[in-house]
Amino acid sequence: MKDPIISVSGLRGVVGESLTPDVAVRYVAAFAQQAAPGPILIARDGRPSGKPLAELIAGTLSFCGRDIVQADIAATPTVGVLTRQYQCGGAVQISASHNPPQYNGIKLMGPDGRVIPATQGESVLAAYQAGSATWATHEQIGSSVICEDRLSEHLAKVLAIVDVERIRKRRFRVLLDSNEGAGSLLGRKLLVALGCEFEILGDQASGKFLHTPEPTETNLQGVCAKVIESGADIGFCQDPDADRLAIIDSAGRYIGEEYTVAICLDHVLASRPGPVVINCATSLMNEAIAKKHKSPIYRSAVGEANVTDMMIAKQAVFGGEGNGGPIDPRVGYIRDSFVGMALVLDAMAASGKTVGTLTDSIPRFEILKQTMPLDREQLAVSLDRLTAHFSTADASRLDGLRFAWDDAWLLIRGSNTEPIVRIIAESPSLDRTEELCQEAAKVMQGA
Repeated sequence: MKDPIISVSGLRGVVGESLTPDVAVRYVAAFAQQAAPGPILIARDGRPSGKPLAELIAGTLSFCGRDIVQADIAATPTVGVLTRQYQCGGAVQISASHNPPQYNGIKLMGPDGRVIPATQGESVLAAYQAGSATWATHEQIGSSVICEDRLSEHLAKVLAIVDVERIRKRRFRVLLDSNEGAGSLLGRKLLVALGCEFEILGDQASGKFLHTPEPTETNLQGVCAKVIESGADIGFCQDPDADRLAIIDSAGRYIGEEYTVAICLDHVLASRPGPVVINCATSLMNEAIAKKHKSPIYRSAVGEANVTDMMIAKQAVFGGEGNGGPIDPRVGYIRDSFVGMALVLDAMAASGKTVGTLTDSIPRFEILKQTMPLDREQLAVSLDRLTAHFSTADASRLDGLRFAWDDAWLLIRGSNTEPIVRIIAESPSLDRTEELCQEAAKVMQGA
């Protein structure tokens, strides 16, 4: 990789190759020009490259005349809470999320503690590409303060959305896989506050991951075995910056990330019915749950900023993305694994059911996510072919091209960084889901 992967909310790349000191300085200097008044908070997810990057970014912001709040290692949702708590003009979270160890990244947040919207992200990108920066004179250099208590405010907000005593009475046994990411810091305090007996895998936040960091079924086979071995009621698995959560039941079954939002949503709507927002690639389970609770549900384009924009516009009571990212506005407009942990335990306590039983009670759909090589120049023609082929479906170009039937959907999205197209489909039947993916691929290939 010669160039970093850049989206409207941040960038990531291979340290020393596509993510160099020059790239970090230029990008953060561009953000400093766009950020709202107030100090800028800096945090990181624990990767070894994060500390020197944080020092470099702090110096850059100081030379841009911005004051700094240094939070050291903190989960991304915690950064969102701290940004509001310290009345910051924005935040820089140093994290490559689920990418392998050689990667790191820079995620940008606004004063509302959420990922910056696309319009601001495009302005930052334009300034970065132009190489424009405004440097401070010696008397304008920014000052720096250390955030002494990173966790209390976030913990209090998460505890406020559940019945703490009800959970404490159950004394759940929990295995938390933080995988040497930032999640163990608040994860430990949350499980103590909820009266759980627990074991944490990878609780040093060293960034030296115990397994491949994305919390998928393939990567978590060893954790599934440890859930059984430890006799845990549930296993929670976080990605390195702890904004995503996958679940394992007491039998060692990987329940996965799609069910995280669904279980939380069913529990929240039972007592607080209201509008819900998910993205256009998230499971139909959530539509079935919203219908059961007589609550409207809306779909946004893929991307956390798009989901939260629509949540605010629709005054949603809950939202999220199917990659294990629940969003509860009572805590913050940001994906939050700790919200997921608390709500799932509260759902178990309220119902008296295991997480496996809660999962099995949700209408089941079969979702498949595939990729195929396709040059960007061919994408427009391929999408036109698909529109003609699936003419009986409801078609939307909100994000890529999405076809919807009464009980199924198909999404085709071109990658912004690779010459590939992503094909995602879902229906009640695995055979039908596979057929939709195969049919789409043939049409795009001109077969």
